[in-house]
Amino acid sequence: MKTKFFILALALIIPGSAIFSQSNFSSYYNQNRFGLTSPDAMKYGLYGRVNPALLTYVDQPDFYFAWSDRTGNWYDFNNWGVFAAVPNLSFSAVTEKFKGLVITDYKLSAAIGDRTFSAGLGYGFSAGDDKAFNRSSLFTAGLLFRPFQYLSVGLVGNFPTKLESEAAVDVALRPFGNEWLSVFGDYVYREKESPADIKWSAGASIEALPGVRITGRYYDKDFFNVGAELSFGRFGINTNTHYDADKNHTYNTYGIRIGAYDRNIFKSLFENNNYIKYNLAGPVKYQKYKLFDNSTTLLTLLRSIDAAAADPSINGIAINLSGININKETGWELRERLKQFQYLGKKVVIYIDRPGMDEYHLASVADKIVLDPQGMIMLPGYLMGRSFYKGTLEKLGVGFSELRYFKYKSAVESFSRDSMSTADKEQRQALVDDYYKLAKSDICATRNISYNDFDNLVNEKVVFLPQDALSNKLVDTVGRWDAVGEMVKALEGEYRNYVSPGSLEQFNLPEDNYWGEVPEVAVIYAIGSCAMDDGITARKLVNDVDYAVSNNNIKAIVLRVDSPGGDALASDLIAEALRKAKGKKPVIVSQGYVAASGGYWLSMYGDTIVAAPNTITGSIGVISGWYYNKSLKEYLGISTDFVKAGIHADLGFGFTLPYIPVALPNKDLNEMEKEVFKKSILTMYREFVSKVADGRKIKFDEIGKIAQGRVWSGYAGLNNGLVDKLGGLADAIEIAVSKAGLTDCKFNIVELPEPPLFNFNIFIPKIFGFEIEDNE
Repeated sequence: MKTKFFILALALIIPGSAIFSQSNFSSYYNQNRFGLTSPDAMKYGLYGRVNPALLTYVDQPDFYFAWSDRTGNWYDFNNWGVFAAVPNLSFSAVTEKFKGLVITDYKLSAAIGDRTFSAGLGYGFSAGDDKAFNRSSLFTAGLLFRPFQYLSVGLVGNFPTKLESEAAVDVALRPFGNEWLSVFGDYVYREKESPADIKWSAGASIEALPGVRITGRYYDKDFFNVGAELSFGRFGINTNTHYDADKNHTYNTYGIRIGAYDRNIFKSLFENNNYIKYNLAGPVKYQKYKLFDNSTTLLTLLRSIDAAAADPSINGIAINLSGININKETGWELRERLKQFQYLGKKVVIYIDRPGMDEYHLASVADKIVLDPQGMIMLPGYLMGRSFYKGTLEKLGVGFSELRYFKYKSAVESFSRDSMSTADKEQRQALVDDYYKLAKSDICATRNISYNDFDNLVNEKVVFLPQDALSNKLVDTVGRWDAVGEMVKALEGEYRNYVSPGSLEQFNLPEDNYWGEVPEVAVIYAIGSCAMDDGITARKLVNDVDYAVSNNNIKAIVLRVDSPGGDALASDLIAEALRKAKGKKPVIVSQGYVAASGGYWLSMYGDTIVAAPNTITGSIGVISGWYYNKSLKEYLGISTDFVKAGIHADLGFGFTLPYIPVALPNKDLNEMEKEVFKKSILTMYREFVSKVADGRKIKFDEIGKIAQGRVWSGYAGLNNGLVDKLGGLADAIEIAVSKAGLTDCKFNIVELPEPPLFNFNIFIPKIFGFEIEDNE
């Protein structure tokens, strides 16, 4: 479709170049008189005035004012122009005074397309002494083709209403694939030309330092320009010196730009020592609704920390953890990213009020910890427990048969037993031991506490009021969140300015440093139970996976798994879709808080599996259970009857209650039926182990030794081969980027699936004293 449009536009532009007259309209070179290069060689040209297709690269509102000193005075405003642009739209006006006459050429431009191919239209009209200048209205059509980062081709057709037109082509090359060096040339075609007409120009633009650009441009009439531009973030200035064919200076043009953030020369010369402030009250989620949702997402938080680490104006981070809702695995990921931030010599200050083990584990990374005067710290250790309903079911007259054939697969013990099995206690004890080991190691290292002292704090003191926390070296000072500034002053020796994460330079840089579509890494979220239409919503998610696999611009896939398992069909649907990417692009799996059973099934074909030390992984096994009526039906006075064809047709048949369509089977499975279920479960288990063995490139028997439904921590998973590396989502993305060969390249992250527009639950009236929680 794009190719057809390209050919059609060429057919329209070039034949229209029948007659040319310099006076009838502002021609290609005249429109570009305040530009330092050909339109598409550096930044955005003159915001679509010359080639409107360039407006697809404008990503922030911007304003530019330029003038020339043709009379010899720099403040001569006989020839000036204003140029204003927002994404895909622009307005410009250029005024020229000559022998008492004044003409102003206006232009409105718009563009559509993407970073590879775009098209634009412009409409120009004049005011003032337009009859004296013989001006006419002007239509401009432009195309921009950037197939990859090294090449840009622009086509422009100018069509004045007096039937005089021209066509121009400009080509720019970037040998290094970025803004450091652009070499360009352009050519104008007219059927009727005057001897003074310019046919072509060529030159180069160099940006050796961020925000410092040097340009040179030579014209076929032997005159040339030398220009320079300095950018200071949201403000910039430039000048362009013009020379004639004898190398004599003729005049200068000057420009002032304000609005959009551009690369800043001061960023590379000075450090401002600002601090970023984060208020992390509420949940840290994977995705948030597009509207009416102020939640913090994990990836946004991790990326902003990395951006702050790379920004020379940022010297520290201040974090308010009051009210944070975060699980131990996500907290560990955030903690590790803050450690990376500190490795660069930057500081972290954290405020807490009532943290438990997980929140304090996160806070302990800080260089300085501030505890609220009315706060306290609780360090009770870790526990895993569960409730059992066997007795409840018996009282209700409901029977339950556990179809369990593997030692550690304990998912339905809550209904078949009144306490943990020995195997379940064994695996859960190993998990809490690893949780404790991780927290102990991290806290002792950063707070300079011995292992013995930490054990004593947990086992003998547990609760710490502010003065206790101070005396036991758990915090550095007592104060409210607004006192963090004083702590930063004590740490840095002077007050620091505080800025928001959104102001970081990395999130505001212009899009001109890369031509064409920027390579992407897809982060796909498989969150919740493995199910077809809820949880991971496999029926829909498989389309996102197929899209990521087939899209050539997506160079790598990171699957974030946070799922306790569920339906094997749902898990296998996604796993097989990911398997299609094998050999085509890297597939990296990042395991969150839990990636067990079906969650591990989702993971098993990853080229690299990354888990946190406190991730719950594994549980390679299959289990089922059967509820049936013992006496509940009779107690309720309900009776059932049926006719059937087939011995087992009544399998699963039972009574239902009005408005509750779920049936409670009348009877337990008979021995023959239990054998059928057993065979299917064992067959599914062998398939599960075989698939893991194939995906992990480990022998079937070796996987069998660590399977049997056992869950493992990330620590243990690294040792037994279930995972390849300890780390979090940011680490998984770095591995994906490296394997895709994007380490030294610009790339974007696309998150899938597309988040919903907004949470409909906010419209449910809270008139009954309860609300529906949005729980991932």
